[in-house]
This record gives sequence, structure tokens and C-alpha cells, in this order.
Amino acid sequence: MMGTTLPSPLYPLYQRAFGLDPLAVTTIFAAYALATVVGLMTFGHLSDAIGRKGVLRAALLLSLASAIAFVLARGLPEIYVGRLLSGLSAGIFTGSGTAYMVELAPATDRIRAATIAVAANIGGLGIGTLLSGFLAQYAPWPLHLAYAVDGAFVLLALVALSLAPETVAATGTFRLRLQPLRVPEEVRAVFVPAAIAGICSFAVAGVVSAVAPAYLARVLGQTDHAHAGLLIFALMGMTALGQIAVPRFDRSRALVAATVLLLVGIGILALGLIAHSEALLFVACIVEGFGQGLGIGAGLSEINARLTHARGETGSTYFVLIYIGLALPVVGVGLVADFAGLERAATIFCGVVAMALVAALVLELRAQKGSAPTR
Repeated sequence: MMGTTLPSPLYPLYQRAFGLDPLAVTTIFAAYALATVVGLMTFGHLSDAIGRKGVLRAALLLSLASAIAFVLARGLPEIYVGRLLSGLSAGIFTGSGTAYMVELAPATDRIRAATIAVAANIGGLGIGTLLSGFLAQYAPWPLHLAYAVDGAFVLLALVALSLAPETVAATGTFRLRLQPLRVPEEVRAVFVPAAIAGICSFAVAGVVSAVAPAYLARVLGQTDHAHAGLLIFALMGMTALGQIAVPRFDRSRALVAATVLLLVGIGILALGLIAHSEALLFVACIVEGFGQGLGIGAGLSEINARLTHARGETGSTYFVLIYIGLALPVVGVGLVADFAGLERAATIFCGVVAMALVAALVLELRAQKGSAPTR
């Protein structure tokens, strides 16, 4: 997961090196998100049929191939290839890696194993931006060194995986197909607002990851790549903390609290854009990140609590929707930025997200009306 966010602080460098415009940068990011969706929908259940280790090994090899593509990149085609390979790797690894962690843990310790898996997933996203930002600023070969370091870690992961036991016996009955997206009727009232909040939070994360480094450099004159890495790390790090904090909230109130936090965060983000304040952008990422983590964790918890069947299918549908939310708004901001400027495009985006979050909040309160609070 660390490898998937390495390019984010480096986008201004790629723009200068290869003459990329804002739309090209946003489509590079969208390519990753859409490849993740394909990985989730096509390969999400592969490890259930052929075993965990083989699938995870393939995902790590895809991640290694992505790092090599970036090291060898001489233009836009190699960058697209690297992002597509990275997205497929993430889509395959997200579900299978979590399932493998839970299965490897003793039965009495599986909740902690799932928490560690989530922390590794989201924490890796934050560490990737921190690593590439600091190496680009303070070490040589800014467009290559971070990927070489990542490749070395992937090789270590392959060795570690080879030493771990298999937890699933291969059945050989898997058929490669796109997984249908379905939501049981019994959870739709809570699924819809949870999905809207999740899509909005991922849209913000996507736009910040793709656009913030260029905004800091062009509008605020902040060309320190470590600052861009820290900004995205603040967002991802607080997302991990938000997910860990979910059990401390009443389940019925956590999603409402998360949506309110997301609204506050998007308001601070808009204010930071208008005021040209880097400090406000950092505060917005902290608030937005915690709201994102709390919202995703609370949404999935509330959905699973009401489900009587199809938990895996419903969870996959949820993640596919929020990853689509990660991809499409980023492209929209890139299109608007081409004729209206980056600053105005980002401000318009904040307004659209705020309206969607208000709708989600109304739906959440309506879904909970007449229901007793639960834990």
C-alpha cells in the first residue's frame, strides 16, 4: 500500500520533467483508482478458491513491476503503466491480505488482527507520501529513489510471505468474472448515506493527493516536497486513527458524527483555499482524515450489524463505490482546472462535496429516526 501513494508528492516534478498539465496529473491518479476497482471486482474472491499465498505473491509482483515502471519512466506512458499495475495490486491485496491476517491469528485475537490489517493498509498509504516527499527533498534521484526503496521492501515482503503458512486449501473452482454489485433491501436505508459519506471522503482524499502538491507549489509558492508528503500523511494518518476510534462511539451515532466532521473539514479546506493558508489546509486534512476513518469504519459496522446474509458481496460493493468516488471527481477537477484554474476548480469541488454531505446527513438522520441507539 505504501507503493500506491509514492507518486503523490512527486507530481510537480513529473509536470516539470514531462510537461504534464493538471488534467494529465488527475487522470494518472484516476487510472490507479479505476485499476483498484477492477482488481476488487475481478480478483476479490480469487484467494478463496486458489489459496491466499499465491494471490498475495502475484499482488506483490505487480507492485514490484509498478516500482520498476516508475524507475524506468521517461514519459507519460510508463507512468500510466505504473499506476495501473499499482492499482491492480492494491485491489487484489486489500481483501485477501486482511482475510489472511485474520486467519493467521488465534481465534481469540482476530479482532486485533483485523485492526492491525486496517492500520497497515491506511498507514501504508500515509507512509508512502511521507517517504517519497522527504526523499525527493533531501536525497538524490528524486524521481527514482523512493521506488527503489519500495522495491526493496516488496522483495522483503515476498521472502516473509514464503515463510508464512497457507490458510486456504485450493478448490480449483474459481471462474474469472466481474463480481456483480448488489445491496440487500434490508440495509439500503443505511447503506445509501454511508456510501455517500464514503464517496465524498474518498473524493476529498483523491483530490488532495492528486492536486495539493501542485497547489502548494503554484499558488502558495511552497516547493518543499516534504511539505506535500506531510500534508497527505496527515490525512491518511488521521484516517487510520479514525478507524481505530470507531469502537469508542455508539454505532448509531458514529456515522452522523463522521459526516458532521467531514462537513467541517470541507469547510476548513474551502477557507484555506480562499485564504491561501497552508496551516488551514493541514487542519482540514486532520479533521477530514479523522472523519473519513470514522465514517468508513462506522458505515461498515452499521451495515454489517443489519445484514443477515451477503456480507462479503455488500462490503465489496461499498468499496467499489468509494473507489469510483476516488477516481471520477479527481478527473472532474482536472477538467475544470484546465479552463478555470486549479484554485477555482478546487473551491467548486468543495461546494459540491458539501452539498452531497448535507444530503447524506439528512438521510442518516431519517434512517435512524425511531431506532434506539445501539452499540
